[in-house]
Amino acid sequence: MQRIKTRAQFQAVLAGDTVSRVPHFALHRLATPVDEALFVSASLYLGALLPKRWAKRAVTRNLLRRQIYSVASLHARALARVPYVVRLRRGFDAAAFVSASSAPLRQAVRAELVQLFGHVQPMKALPREA
Repeated sequence: MQRIKTRAQFQAVLAGDTVSRVPHFALHRLATPVDEALFVSASLYLGALLPKRWAKRAVTRNLLRRQIYSVASLHARALARVPYVVRLRRGFDAAAFVSASSAPLRQAVRAELVQLFGHVQPMKALPREA
């Protein structure tokens, strides 16, 4: 699994389909054939988009990022070999999770991410160009 790093790569994937949603996260997938200018090979790419608006502390963003890549690696075999982006849609309640990197927050994030990747349907085959 390769990581998405450039702004152009993120924008291309976010312009694609939203394939799964849970209360705090959304999973986007590039629906069109992979653009060779942006993505070197047709392999699994993954990016994490964690706005400061929803995760203000760097400790929390790092925890979320680690959990995203960890859970994605567990589901890598079931995912199509296209680029994906996991986007944080909403912040976690600061009153419920007092510490920025607590074990309860880690468990809640992991449970949502497992659910997020579990909802992904296989991609339909793209028509071949003549």
